[in-house]
Amino acid sequence: MIGERLQKVLARAGIGSRRQIEQWITEGRLSVDGKPAVLGMRVTSESEIRLDDRLIPRASAVPKARVLLYHKPEGEVCTRTDPDGRTTVFEKLPSLRGARWIGIGRLDYNTSGLMIFTTDGDLAHRLMHPSTEIEREYAVRILGEVSADQLNQLRQGVELDDGPAHFENIVEAGGSGVNHWYHVTLKEGRNREVRRLWEAVGAKVSRLIRFRYGNVSMPRHLSVGRFDDLDKETMLGLYQLAGLEIPEPERPAGRGRRNQPHTRKPHDAVSRRRLNPSRRRTRKD
Repeated sequence: MIGERLQKVLARAGIGSRRQIEQWITEGRLSVDGKPAVLGMRVTSESEIRLDDRLIPRASAVPKARVLLYHKPEGEVCTRTDPDGRTTVFEKLPSLRGARWIGIGRLDYNTSGLMIFTTDGDLAHRLMHPSTEIEREYAVRILGEVSADQLNQLRQGVELDDGPAHFENIVEAGGSGVNHWYHVTLKEGRNREVRRLWEAVGAKVSRLIRFRYGNVSMPRHLSVGRFDDLDKETMLGLYQLAGLEIPEPERPAGRGRRNQPHTRKPHDAVSRRRLNPSRRRTRKD
């Protein structure tokens, strides 16, 4: 049998990471053509693959890897379902056949900005694993003055409930009145980490926007609540960042509020006008 390794096929379909799939093989939960799967087994488009006796779509029906950018608004949750009936980010994404969207790096309910989704489980696992140390960059609005001593503490590190943490970089980004903006960078994705770091030094975050994840920055044209496929060049860089070879992308037309095609331009720091709402009137959080 030529084909592809079972782990690679299932990871690309978003069924799980390669490590998870290897564990399922060891536990005897996966079968191929009615026989228990073994590590290193290869499958083809004709193989019948089952997980816990549940049939998984054949490899031929699994779309090739796709990466999607979404501009998350405040007021949406990052779970697939919400017991309180709140809107989830997955409700806004285009439909898929034979695969599922996997979110790379969550944002909390009151945080807006860039989210990345992919059908490639292996890519998602690599980019979220702490050992990869992928940079995340945020625009943060702070209510009140911040002293030089507080900024030094945030750069050097403070103690949080789940261990020490710090910002890799902090850049003042303007503001007026009681509102001051900063751009901060960190290499972790702990729950509410940006907010908790500022709170640890006595500062209050009134607004938080993520505008970069690794080599991917928020496209200028991507307005709140809309999505778009990642361009091929940036996608290649994202796979290189994760230490993976890029599969040939397939970009089917999605269903939903997708923008018309735009010419991409390099997105350095961030549009100050859009991410520094201090230059225009903003609502109070």
